[in-house]
Amino acid sequence: MRKAVFIDKDGTLISNVPYNADPDKIVLEYGALEGLRLLQEKGYALIVVSNQAGIAHGYFREEDMLPVIARVRELLQEGGITLDGFYYCPHHPAGKITPYALRCDCRKPLPGMLLQAAEEMDIFLPGSWMIGDILNDVEAGNRAGCRSVLLNNGNETVWETNDYNKPAHIANDMLEAARLIVKHATAKFETWNLYIKR
Repeated sequence: MRKAVFIDKDGTLISNVPYNADPDKIVLEYGALEGLRLLQEKGYALIVVSNQAGIAHGYFREEDMLPVIARVRELLQEGGITLDGFYYCPHHPAGKITPYALRCDCRKPLPGMLLQAAEEMDIFLPGSWMIGDILNDVEAGNRAGCRSVLLNNGNETVWETNDYNKPAHIANDMLEAARLIVKHATAKFETWNLYIKR
């Protein structure tokens, strides 16, 4: 089984432009390329998981996500990074577009997208991580059985904690988050090696 890092899109991987479906407005966040390159070199599958309630609200169509996804992949490929998966939730219970106006198990903080990716891509969730900029991202990762890193970049404004949304680490940007993940994995491996040698 593979280990993965699940990555929130808006405000984490790319700059947060609310309800954006214009590929020309997509800009990678500071440290994204360097951080993802480090994680890729360490063998992690890289998977985006994103709430896209703009579809349910009628701000853009679901097919408008295709050029957005293509642009994200293109920007990463230019930096030598291959994105292994891209999952999004088009639903919102208060949506205006009937097929999407529903409660689902894929909208974060629920873990549906991560669980689907794990099943389809043979991901070992206990060895995987979630990186996001709000506590809903952290909760989705924790509920899926991963560990989570919160980017403290000002996008979380509520800070209402519960049993599921406490991050394992807090970082300032994607590169710092990647270094924390790698450091944790290295420490765990060294501890395991020490135990085996005994």
